[in-house]
Amino acid sequence: MIAAHVASFGFVTVTWFLALGWLWQAVAALRGMPTLPDLTRLDMTALPELPNGDGPHLTVIVPACNEENAIQATLRSLLASTGLRLEILAVNDRSTDRTGNRMNEVAEESQRGPHRLHVIHNRELPGGWLGKPHALQLGAECATAPWLLFTDADVVFSPRALELALRYTLQQNADQLVLILTLLFKSSSEGAAFAAFQAMSQWSIRLWKVADPRARDFFGAGGFSLVRREVFVRLGGLEKLRMEVIEDLSFAWMVKHGGYSPRVAVGPGLAKIHWIQGALGIVGLLEKNGFAGFRYRVWLTLFVCLGFAVQMLYPLVAMATGGWGLVAGLLTYAFIALTYIANRRVTQVPAWMALFFAPSTAILLYAILRSMILTLKRGGVFWRGTLYPLAELRRNMVCWR
Repeated sequence: MIAAHVASFGFVTVTWFLALGWLWQAVAALRGMPTLPDLTRLDMTALPELPNGDGPHLTVIVPACNEENAIQATLRSLLASTGLRLEILAVNDRSTDRTGNRMNEVAEESQRGPHRLHVIHNRELPGGWLGKPHALQLGAECATAPWLLFTDADVVFSPRALELALRYTLQQNADQLVLILTLLFKSSSEGAAFAAFQAMSQWSIRLWKVADPRARDFFGAGGFSLVRREVFVRLGGLEKLRMEVIEDLSFAWMVKHGGYSPRVAVGPGLAKIHWIQGALGIVGLLEKNGFAGFRYRVWLTLFVCLGFAVQMLYPLVAMATGGWGLVAGLLTYAFIALTYIANRRVTQVPAWMALFFAPSTAILLYAILRSMILTLKRGGVFWRGTLYPLAELRRNMVCWR
């Protein structure tokens, strides 16, 4: 009986601390998230005009491996861009399906428009490189514009997205702009999973602090990373990231750590992607990225998973005890809902989705543990038909310190 009371007291006490933690997160996000610029609400008259001339303002690099179902929609949306001149480099990275043919078809169509699309067919992967960083580097080496945009083969752009992004970046005199993609959800479960992912990520990455040179926060996204080519070259391109599974985050760290000026912006509908497919879709997405995000450190991964378990279980158990435990649990969920409200500019997910925080967190916990176990069991990361040894990944990774 005494042991049960002690255990109950422990659950309730920890839940009160969780409630205070989520209150702090909610207040910080409610204050910080509104400061992120919305590119769709910019005063166009206040933005600098792009220079005249014959050359492209921006080179877009689109790597693709076996993306025959999505690549044409991405490339055609880029070709429909207005307000600037584009050089689009589509890198067919060792695809075994019709990706290369579909790229060639769109390239022929581009001959009749204002932008030019060039296809690079890469047949082999040199030693010491992962496929995506190598494909991005191939594209960057062929680029001629003063700005580079790295994106993915399943992102669809609105016609004004790239002009708004480039003119805003010039106005800010920034060196990198990461645009938060608009995620498309086909079910409530997909939205619930992403909302929990964003809320938990906020404990380590405050998006509104990325532009602050005094803050350690940095952020990258492979779907939309606009960078000054001069800065890209100064940083050594992707040579240092040749074995990086999450090269977008590591490159963002290099920009921030190198003393350059990054920015993060939102822009509903400007760049869209169906990232999470199904309730368990995030499990597959984190298979190669989850363990890498903790820099392949087992102790850190297990510590974070323990934290996820506490966040998932303790409020529910505390509420079951009644009394002050019920109050602590309800307050915890209320503050999580407030965090969801603050993050809605990024997630597009309503606050009531906080009701599914526990099962969504359980899925994230499983995805991270699965990523670690599979990586350790295989002795590396298996991706796109290639096994990249763990020892080599650890030896060549960028340390985010």
